[in-house]
Amino acid sequence: MKLLRVGAPGAERPAVRTDDGRLLDLSAVTPDIDGVFLVSGGVDRARAAVTAGELPALDSDGLRIGAPVTRPGKVICVGLNYRDHAAETGAAAPPRPVVFLKDPGTVVGPYDEVLIPRGSVKTDWEVELAVVIGQRAHYLAGPGEAAEVIAGYAVSHDVSEREFQLEYSSQWDLGKSCETFNPLGPWLVTADEIVNPQDLRLRLDVNGVKRQDGHTGDMIFPVHHIVSYLSRHMVLEPGDVINTGTPAGVALGLPGTPFLRAGDTVELEIEGLGVQRQTFGQA
Repeated sequence: MKLLRVGAPGAERPAVRTDDGRLLDLSAVTPDIDGVFLVSGGVDRARAAVTAGELPALDSDGLRIGAPVTRPGKVICVGLNYRDHAAETGAAAPPRPVVFLKDPGTVVGPYDEVLIPRGSVKTDWEVELAVVIGQRAHYLAGPGEAAEVIAGYAVSHDVSEREFQLEYSSQWDLGKSCETFNPLGPWLVTADEIVNPQDLRLRLDVNGVKRQDGHTGDMIFPVHHIVSYLSRHMVLEPGDVINTGTPAGVALGLPGTPFLRAGDTVELEIEGLGVQRQTFGQA
């Protein structure tokens, strides 16, 4: 099932995208797609309503698509999680996941404008597989338990300002938490539709030029390992988002490749999870 939120910023309504591309209004089932919906059996209720033909259709013409989950409590990111990306940045493959947090307020819709921060000269792109948590997770025994707490998956754009991230201090947060720096969506694909999260192709183009073309099978730490590992260091709550890392092809790792500027367009896609497209503006 593909769950999404549509409408103006701050006034989105929940919806379902059917296999034939129609949008169905989910408002009779839930006021929003959030942690409460996910943990309370909302996906099953939504699926039952679709099967029963109880949901009215939405006119999708000109309708904005927002992030598929309302503002998450946490956005947790894993850095240097693809061997080719670690190599292109000159870093050794890490012995354990490199973890940092991103301001949840960075999460915007998949087609919303992304803003280049004032003073930025090194705004960079990163296509990532996002995991959305559906059940409270604390001290999972191992990767085998991780699948039970995952609600689904989405495309995530972990936009980064490399000067802020790497040159200002040893903490990455300043380069990761600028406004609009985490487009998410277009929809949340429920976990039952993704047979193997380690068998998905990712790609990203900048102004029509291919920059990233990777595969989740190349992750150093697979999805279930990441979820289990994080649960031993923090409580994962329903609605939390985990960005699982990016493959090679970022501007930081391509000497001579220009960083993003106002007017640039980025398009990114993950197999089975949809396409994002953003035009960059100036803050």
